[in-house]
Amino acid sequence: MNKVIAMIPARMGSQRLKKKNLRELNGIPLITRAIRRCKDAGCFDEIWVNSENIEFKLIADNEGVNFHQRPEHLGDDKATSEQFVHEFLKVHECSYLLQVHSIAPLLTVDEVKKFTQDYTNSDYDVMLSCVHDQIEVAYKDRPINFTLSDKTNSQDLTPTQRITWSITGWKRDVFLNAIENKECATYAGNVGFFPVNPMAGHVIKTQLDLDIAEVFLNIVNQGG
Repeated sequence: MNKVIAMIPARMGSQRLKKKNLRELNGIPLITRAIRRCKDAGCFDEIWVNSENIEFKLIADNEGVNFHQRPEHLGDDKATSEQFVHEFLKVHECSYLLQVHSIAPLLTVDEVKKFTQDYTNSDYDVMLSCVHDQIEVAYKDRPINFTLSDKTNSQDLTPTQRITWSITGWKRDVFLNAIENKECATYAGNVGFFPVNPMAGHVIKTQLDLDIAEVFLNIVNQGG
């Protein structure tokens, strides 16, 4: 039987917005919102908060989920997500790991559920959340999804897929095997893409980001 784990990363240190995982959005801390989103989705065998700081254990305990304390050095701004995901997966047996970011608070419960269902029912080894941007996009001064020889209506363009990291899925065995072979585990194997709503790609890194999220959430709550 496949075991599906949700992991919510939450380091205490942050450069631009201090203790951002503890910052409140409409009176609820971002980390708490992420926990409740995973619980409400009802599609996980276990839910874990992953942090170097024991303060998050109190929140996890209060919300009735598990806490994994990663090593201190994996909580600084030099540690990569691949490193702390690897450390977590070495300890916890599962078939699938779903990383749900607290700093993408506008990801919906339905999207968490649909992402998880689509991923675990697929042949993909990795699933990345993305936002479809249907507008002209260039990279290093070169067109990506349009041509300079013709003006195309935006609605006729092929959308680009902007990776959001709001939710990500990995098969445990594939990830660990890639690490063992000194390969990039984050994108190891067959990679799929799952579109989420544009605001789900809104990530909280600054106070302005948090203010924007609060305005948008208020509009949604008012039925606007």
